[in-house]
Amino acid sequence: MIDFNQIEPSWQQTLSKEFTKPYFKNLLNFVNQEYTTGIIHPPAKDVFKAFEFSPLHSLKVVVLGQDPYHGEGQANGLSFSVREGVKHPPSLRNIFKELESDLSLFIPKSGDLQPWAEQGVLLLNSMLTVQATLPGSHQKKGWEEFTDSVIQAISDKKENIVFILWGKYAQSKEELIDESKHCIIKSAHPSPFSAHRGFFGSKPFSKINTFLSKKNLGKINWSLSQ
Repeated sequence: MIDFNQIEPSWQQTLSKEFTKPYFKNLLNFVNQEYTTGIIHPPAKDVFKAFEFSPLHSLKVVVLGQDPYHGEGQANGLSFSVREGVKHPPSLRNIFKELESDLSLFIPKSGDLQPWAEQGVLLLNSMLTVQATLPGSHQKKGWEEFTDSVIQAISDKKENIVFILWGKYAQSKEELIDESKHCIIKSAHPSPFSAHRGFFGSKPFSKINTFLSKKNLGKINWSLSQ
């Protein structure tokens, strides 16, 4: 069973009103029932993992995804990230190709992006759970309302956050972000279906660090262990 009480304290405080709303209680009931009757990704203990490593007070970057990976053993609770030892899915492969091109960093063996999260990169999917082999199966169950409230809270309470919006779905969340306070970096999605239409060559990693440096906020070390 998932437990939102595991969420890091700064997020607990910020999102406390959401946890009391009827939609969120219905969402928890639905998802917990799904875990008892089928195969759901990520594991229940990892559903709120994005919040565990990226407290609101240390946040620098938000990378918006859509669904968790729906293949066996892939999803680990961080958008675009996979568990240690899992083959890189196509979108993550393309992210690493762009990382190599942008910053001349070696493509890492591990697809676990936790080291980024630990530096203040919130790797947030819009839906935090999915049924195995069925992408989009937990859409319109309440997750979007919850994660939209997260984006809105970040926009309202913070300044100088870099929001990474890859693809049309992520870019639909732009209306939640106050661009007068924050930096928005947009491009095509890293999926093989769209990466060649503007993701490759977009240099998001160097753009993020350029912005953070200008604001004296400290760069992200994008290098991952080999």
